[in-house]
Amino acid sequence: QVQLVESGGGLVQAGGSTRLSCVASGVMFSDNAMGWYRQAPGKQRELVAGMHSGGSTNYADSVKGRFTISRNNAKFTVYLQMNSLKPEDTAIYYCNLKSRSGDYWGQGTQVTVSS
Repeated sequence: QVQLVESGGGLVQAGGSTRLSCVASGVMFSDNAMGWYRQAPGKQRELVAGMHSGGSTNYADSVKGRFTISRNNAKFTVYLQMNSLKPEDTAIYYCNLKSRSGDYWGQGTQVTVSS
């Protein structure tokens, strides 16, 4: 059974930084693409950052230059380093794993950026 468990986030001041972590279990982690999505109140879930198994990355325009996705295959963990945070980054952040059997999601972790 695939499980994704996120940690990190919380309340951060505008301009500050925080790092999210997502630990995967029950899956061949290194073979799969990983990503971070977010959903703000009243808005659709959107892709924030993605990383393919080969290491290539992609980012939403709104976070380019501020957020960095990385992974440690030995620890079955994907990270999202978030710098220069803005109030509009406030959302629930979800870890995503794309495998041949489908998409898997974490439970989400709240990030609130105060102005």
